[in-house]
Amino acid sequence: MSEAQTQAFQAEVGAVLRLVVNSLYSHKEVFIRELVSNASDALDRLRFESLTRSELVAAGSQFRIRLAVDAEARTLTIDDNGIGMSAEELTQNLGTIARSGTREFIKQLEQAREAQGSSVQLIGQFGVGFYSAYLVADRVDVISRKAGTDAAHRWSSDGQTGFSVESAERAEPGTTVVLHLKEDQTEFLQEFRLRSLIERYSDYISHPIELASKRTPKSDASNSDASNSDASNSDASNSDAGDKFERINRANALWQRNPKEVTLEQYQEFYKHLTHDWELPVAYRHFQVEGTQMFTGLLFLPKQPPFDLFDPSSKHGVRLHVKRVLIMENSEELLPKWLRFLRGVVDSEDLPLNVSREMLQDSRAVRTIKKQVVNHALGMLEELERDKPEAYLKFWESFGAVLKEGLHFDPEEKVRISKLLRFASSTESGSVSLTSYVSRMKSEQGAIYYAVGPSLGVLSASPHLESLRAKGYEVLLLTDPVDPFVMSNLPEFDGKPVEDAMGAGLDLSEKQGDKSDSKDDYHEPLFDKMKEILGDRVSGVRASKRLADSPVCLVSPEGALSPHIERMLRARQMEMPETKRVLEVNRDHAVVIGLRKLLLIEPNSPKLSEWVELLHDQALIAEGSPPADPGQFAKRMARLLTDAAEAALK
Repeated sequence: MSEAQTQAFQAEVGAVLRLVVNSLYSHKEVFIRELVSNASDALDRLRFESLTRSELVAAGSQFRIRLAVDAEARTLTIDDNGIGMSAEELTQNLGTIARSGTREFIKQLEQAREAQGSSVQLIGQFGVGFYSAYLVADRVDVISRKAGTDAAHRWSSDGQTGFSVESAERAEPGTTVVLHLKEDQTEFLQEFRLRSLIERYSDYISHPIELASKRTPKSDASNSDASNSDASNSDASNSDAGDKFERINRANALWQRNPKEVTLEQYQEFYKHLTHDWELPVAYRHFQVEGTQMFTGLLFLPKQPPFDLFDPSSKHGVRLHVKRVLIMENSEELLPKWLRFLRGVVDSEDLPLNVSREMLQDSRAVRTIKKQVVNHALGMLEELERDKPEAYLKFWESFGAVLKEGLHFDPEEKVRISKLLRFASSTESGSVSLTSYVSRMKSEQGAIYYAVGPSLGVLSASPHLESLRAKGYEVLLLTDPVDPFVMSNLPEFDGKPVEDAMGAGLDLSEKQGDKSDSKDDYHEPLFDKMKEILGDRVSGVRASKRLADSPVCLVSPEGALSPHIERMLRARQMEMPETKRVLEVNRDHAVVIGLRKLLLIEPNSPKLSEWVELLHDQALIAEGSPPADPGQFAKRMARLLTDAAEAALK
């Protein structure tokens, strides 16, 4: 590539750049954290690659990040000797956003910007921190040479319409970012300002960060080169010739420090470095384990869920280090999927440096580490629930649907997870825990009751709960699609059985020891007639003891999915066999008494069939299901109203 090739930004990149510059005006200094973090990541990747390809790192080479300023040229340079990028990678990484959900991200970003500039956290979550350079620069040059290659290239852009990529010179692998600062951003050319920012944002980075603290004249040859080309066109790796560099960070892995020596602000800044999230974490847990396995860990609970939280292809897990060497960015083997919202670092003293994913999956040591990570993660959530209940409820709103999965995937932790669950209630406002539910149970109440439906409105008015409400029993109202599967893994809590209030097996009279009321066992000719009319749309018709005000309801057999879950799965083109449910009848309801009389007087009356069909449609509507034939339902309803009107006028 001898001549510069100019390309337009991907449309989404242009939108992101405009939003970054327009939205983050009060957070300009964070660009230094983003660019230094990128440099640190490049060094980590090269160190990892060199474990199997030692030729990538020259003998005696020391990993480092260097900062240099040129007040006269108004440039700030950030240089690393890390993995570097090829021309194709420069184009791909800096000119496009090759990730799913891009348009949705930009939509969220625009909405957040309108909400008083709160788009800060979205920028970091999406991982476009490089573009924060345009908060302070009106042009950025990136000179990079990929490790293992001889060719270097320069990417250059003003952040407006597009970018150019051309050949460049660089003596060693790595990347140099040259920021041509705006006229009103010269504060970032001041040495004390850069020192304070590195100390605040990047002091814990494990690689030395060096600052050119004393500048000396360049050689005549260097000056001659500079006079004939832009500063960014010179050999990037030699741009610091004649400078004296001083380390300005402690380069000590934060997770290896004594927790008593780490401040809250340091934890928060490390979290931002680790995740590129601009929001502060809700909670964190720093732990050290000694014994058969020696390792340290640092877990964080984010405030906002990532946009791909429920994307099956999304990556999750903690960073795995072995003796401070980064081995994997997302080690799923150390963090179960039901805790995938957590971010953090685990550093083992015992695993081999050449550990692979296959080795992790079969490693007893990894299983031990994972168990401890889960233990500390749950401990962090329990502490948040106990000490900051309002913050915990916000966590639940964001991540509760994921945490529930643990009941299915990790039965060993069922007791601890179940205490962290929250549900809507038929009697209490807000969300309630199972522990608080048990504390409010009636003395004669024999079970914890729950109901599953499409919405709180439908469940609150459900005929299935009439007898429970009449007895003053609280019912948990579940509307999350995963809830039926969750509750199937929770047969009891605190010694109390957990029962589906909408299931066919509900037996309130026996729970109360009341054997005198046996009307649920009663069978009469009306039930046979109703079954004959409805045919195979129901599996049977029986008397109900759960109904108090409604004439009928439909109940599902044990183990069957709730109706709205079946509808949801069919809407996703999943084949679902139709569940035949039982029609329960309130024998004391006026409508049922009328049907019983009509059957005795005129057993073949067409009105009998019409009213039974109407009752079946009513039961469907009450549970949130549509009538099988809405047109016929409307006609039957119209005829019924007409008959009622005529009778009233007589």
